[in-house]
Amino acid sequence: MTERPVPHPLRRTLAILAGLLALALILLAALWNWDWFLPLIERRAAAALHRPVTIAHLHVRPGWTTTITLDDVHIGQPAGFTSEKQDFAGARSITVAVKPWPFLVGRGLTLPLVAFDAPHGDIVALPDGRDNYSVTTDGRPADTAPPALPNIGELRITDGDIRVALARLRSDFRLALHTTPPAEGKPGTIVAEATGRYAAQPITGHFVGGALLTLADARNPYPVDLRVANGPTSVTLRGTVDDPLHLAGAHLGLTLAGPDMSRLYPLTGIPIPHTPRYSVSGKLDYTEARIRFTGFEGHLGGSDLNGDITIDPHQTVPFVEAALHSHLVDLADLAGFVGGEPGHAKTANTADSNVLPDQRIDVPKLNAVNAHIAYHGDHIENKRIPLDNIEVDATVRNGAIDVRKLDFAVGTGTLASTATLTPAANDDFSTRFKLDVARVPLARLMRGAAGLEGQGTIGGHVTLSSTGHSVANLVARGTGGITLVLDQGGHLSAILPDLLGLQLGNALLSALGLPNRTPLHCFIADMPLRDGILSTRSFLIQTGDTRTTGDGTVDFRDNTLNYALTTRAIHFTIASFPGAVHITGPLRAPTILPGAEIAGRLAATGALAAVFPPAAIIPTIQFGVGKGSACEQAVQQAYTHPAAGIAPGATTGLRPSAAAKTGRAHAAHPAARKSAAQVRAAWEKKQQQNGH
Repeated sequence: MTERPVPHPLRRTLAILAGLLALALILLAALWNWDWFLPLIERRAAAALHRPVTIAHLHVRPGWTTTITLDDVHIGQPAGFTSEKQDFAGARSITVAVKPWPFLVGRGLTLPLVAFDAPHGDIVALPDGRDNYSVTTDGRPADTAPPALPNIGELRITDGDIRVALARLRSDFRLALHTTPPAEGKPGTIVAEATGRYAAQPITGHFVGGALLTLADARNPYPVDLRVANGPTSVTLRGTVDDPLHLAGAHLGLTLAGPDMSRLYPLTGIPIPHTPRYSVSGKLDYTEARIRFTGFEGHLGGSDLNGDITIDPHQTVPFVEAALHSHLVDLADLAGFVGGEPGHAKTANTADSNVLPDQRIDVPKLNAVNAHIAYHGDHIENKRIPLDNIEVDATVRNGAIDVRKLDFAVGTGTLASTATLTPAANDDFSTRFKLDVARVPLARLMRGAAGLEGQGTIGGHVTLSSTGHSVANLVARGTGGITLVLDQGGHLSAILPDLLGLQLGNALLSALGLPNRTPLHCFIADMPLRDGILSTRSFLIQTGDTRTTGDGTVDFRDNTLNYALTTRAIHFTIASFPGAVHITGPLRAPTILPGAEIAGRLAATGALAAVFPPAAIIPTIQFGVGKGSACEQAVQQAYTHPAAGIAPGATTGLRPSAAAKTGRAHAAHPAARKSAAQVRAAWEKKQQQNGH
């Protein structure tokens, strides 16, 4: 039998000491008051965050995975934000699980769990640009990149409540946050609910995203499901984002809907004019450092809308490239793009004297982006304006708008316009505008006007140079002119010249549906615009039976007119009271007065009828006034000194000599053209004689 060796006394002593030390460590861990370290932790945290930090208790459970818990954590507001009623941040408790051994051997910091119980925050940005979330001493945004994150296993949030108040965005809303744990091999999610106000409008939102920790996973796309209602505007976004911390790419479906696209500016940062109700859906992706909204389809008021939009956000001023298309477009839906009120108004605003759009063109928003926009509408649906399609090519750069093309097809002709608007003082625009009327068939143009028909061709130009802030304001200050000429003849329903000349018999036939068609030989409108006042150099409508001339002014500064139209029968005509008609007052509701000549003839007819009835027809008999070339002279004048500054040229399809030849007709008697002032004076004199 062998004897067991007796332990060396030194070994026995070391074993006893090791056991005692282990027991002491266990007892120390169990009985140690870890709160003794709180003052040191608070000082270190306050110095790093530049904010006061307080912690109620510190708990530590040592082990291969050590758990550290901080209770009742409060992080105060930084300097300059002490008036805020809430802490900058805090939580009921913060728990961190740490594996110390990998860190001690140089494998990095591993945190199997980071848990926030009832975290709260108060994110504030002031109008002067200072904020309370930049980790700096002065509240200015930090220039340095945030430190690299440790290896975290799970990030858990329960009952989170974050307030966000951004003065420049006129926003104050709250976010309720929580996470769901991983289950059945699927990663957890982060869920957020938003309520409050954004851009001075109520906002509600619901967001479900992948687990927060997967944001740093470049290998797997991050799922996104977002629904936001900002006032009446709704946004839905579903899909995935590649490597979201570095925004490597995105593959999302986007739907936008609301009463007015201009309300999207706070959400997108892209200025859009006022529009009617809209709804569009398409694909939103991010590749090659550009945001693309492609293949979208939807409607804008009564118009369909589709196309592609590309945004380069990395330029000093973001650049937007838009290629848009409509199969069917209602021009009323596009009125906001020229400062008007989009859509069809149910009732006219009679209190507004402006007949042109007076909505201010928003200069500051135009400075927010540079853009190139191309738009084509296949077919225009508009009962009042006989246009067939629309083509637009425009750019915005440094706040200046260059409309390279704004063209409308009218039958076989075109209305082609160009315009430049350059920012000037007081948020105004310096503007140059030109409209070319090229070979527009009268039959197509007159389709939108009841009682008018024709086969001729109209051509000419409209020009405007001005400085202002809306269409109405630009015209009221503008200089330019209108020069329009009709070539090749045609027909004009007799109802228009008959009513102007008070030719009662023919007007009655027209009203019964038996219009007397008379050939239209000539139409000239040559009217210069000077400082907002449109005057008359030539205005002539000549048919086979009548010649109507016009004289007077339209004042766009106060939206009034003072005009006279004089109609003369060229041939022998019975039942006619030819003469001048005076039109005066507001453009929206002018007063129409018959000239003194017409009133005198009516009075004479009544007197003769009382004495000898057959004699009543004598004042209604109008004879021709001889040969001449009134239309030829008007055409030659329009070509020699056009009010628009540009001769009609080839826009009508004929040379000046041919146009003049086409318009040869009987000349007017010297009394055939009366000015607005003469008509008004004669009418007032007649009224005085009659005791009115």
